[in-house]
Amino acid sequence: MAENEWIAMQDQKNSTKTEAAYQLLRRDILTTRLMPGAPLKLSALRGTYGVGWTPLREALSRLEAERLVTAISNRGFAVAPVSRAELEDLARARMVVEIPLFQESMEKGGREWEDAVVTAHYRLARCKTAVDDPSDAAVDQWDENHEAFHAALLSAATSSWLLRFRSTISDQLRRHHRFLGLAPTLRAAAGLKDGYEEAMNALREAMAIEHHTAIMEAALDRDVERAKALMTAHIGYTLHVYVHSEDGDANKDVARAGSLKAVAG
Repeated sequence: MAENEWIAMQDQKNSTKTEAAYQLLRRDILTTRLMPGAPLKLSALRGTYGVGWTPLREALSRLEAERLVTAISNRGFAVAPVSRAELEDLARARMVVEIPLFQESMEKGGREWEDAVVTAHYRLARCKTAVDDPSDAAVDQWDENHEAFHAALLSAATSSWLLRFRSTISDQLRRHHRFLGLAPTLRAAAGLKDGYEEAMNALREAMAIEHHTAIMEAALDRDVERAKALMTAHIGYTLHVYVHSEDGDANKDVARAGSLKAVAG
């Protein structure tokens, strides 16, 4: 084998390993199995994911560019933190990007779009929420179908740049949603009562299928103003949950938890 062919094969192998490490780390960050603020030590990651040093460093650099990972001077990497300020900023950004996409989708969507929205809603309606089943599998399924429903609502829009921005915002919000869903569960697991019922009620309301049904019906009726108002209110529910679940020590509790599975069982 010629030297240049061997080099090309090695480059391809390294690229494949880097992509695998990137996808695995990204999945676990978005689902908060790697918690906000958690240190990302290469030795531990290597043991967990079975990937070498170089692919891990390259994957972490890609995730840093996506603001899912932060580089700490002389201390390596950590999962990017979440905060109320960032949540508010993300909610504003989502409204700026998603509402015009939603309107365009309603105006341009045909029968295929309608079928996609109805199908996505049906799948979401069949999911248990984290309030009813806080297991990893149930939360993953709801999260996936919830994202699919909102993607279906926007699927007739044609602005590639806005859709790309929306995807980035959605990824960041997924981490916040998982964090917010976890905080009330931590209180339940710890047997704490103060604020627990209010937080769980806020979470139940935010995840209720009725809000999604109302948005779907308004969209299919092409009632643009009503649909936009419902979507705006829907985007605000996440912050509403955070306000009820925040206790000043939530980030510490989450860091101690280690993973969603440690709480949900």
